[in-house]
Amino acid sequence: MQTPDWIAVDWGTTHLRAWAMKGADVLAEAHSDQGMGKLERHQFEPALLALVEGWLGQGVTPVLACGMVGARQGWQEAPYRRVPCGPVDAADLVQVETADPRLDVQIVAGLAQPDPADVMRGEEVQIAGFLAQQPEFEGLILLPGTHSKHVWIKGGTVTRFSTHMTGELFALLCQHSILRHSVAEGAPQPDAFALGVRTGANGQALATLFSIRASGLVGQADPVAERARLSGLLIGAELADVPSGTPVTVIGSGALTDLYLAAAAQLDLNATAQDGANLVLAGLTQIYLQGA
Repeated sequence: MQTPDWIAVDWGTTHLRAWAMKGADVLAEAHSDQGMGKLERHQFEPALLALVEGWLGQGVTPVLACGMVGARQGWQEAPYRRVPCGPVDAADLVQVETADPRLDVQIVAGLAQPDPADVMRGEEVQIAGFLAQQPEFEGLILLPGTHSKHVWIKGGTVTRFSTHMTGELFALLCQHSILRHSVAEGAPQPDAFALGVRTGANGQALATLFSIRASGLVGQADPVAERARLSGLLIGAELADVPSGTPVTVIGSGALTDLYLAAAAQLDLNATAQDGANLVLAGLTQIYLQGA
């Protein structure tokens, strides 16, 4: 393989992915389970070298990294850029000192919002990748997950954003609350989910949660359907404040993305999905080309 111009790195809490790059073209790809959560500060460079040393030439290779590698517990903390601003900026990269002279490592800064206080780290690169492909987009970018991000875009700028702990709350309620006795995994239940969305979007999520437990005590509730209703309650509550007709792009794939699309359609949001698998690389490539 020819020596890459640069190396792109997506370094999360549980994973490490790297791409050997020739301009915007991928020469090779590698990954490991050496996420930030497993590493002490002195272990980051060896973990990276274990993955990419075979790609390095005799000279210096730029390495552009994003994600939790720039967190306070990461390799080196990368400061947050304050919104409103573009999702990324090649002028705001943070240099990392390395022992190996062949590595020139820089970390992408996250985004912060002072009021209401919020932060993101990693999603900003996905957003940059999406906007590189759809620069005219204006509306809401939604990144579902354990902590869903709602990111408002206007004129290529992140104007504001919010974090919704929907996925974490769902897991806590299903696994560690009294509701764990009343829910069970199973096949999709679209009618029960839609009922939950409607109730949650109407502001009745908290007042309705205990009914999931009670319905199993006083009737013949289906635990699989009740789990779907719980999911709908929380997603409906999350989307309640998004105005009807808002253009929404859900970045993701699979069952969770499908649930958000169904809820958005029910609430008259103009939603489409974008697979996020390649958006991190697209965002890192945009930063590299800005600074090249």
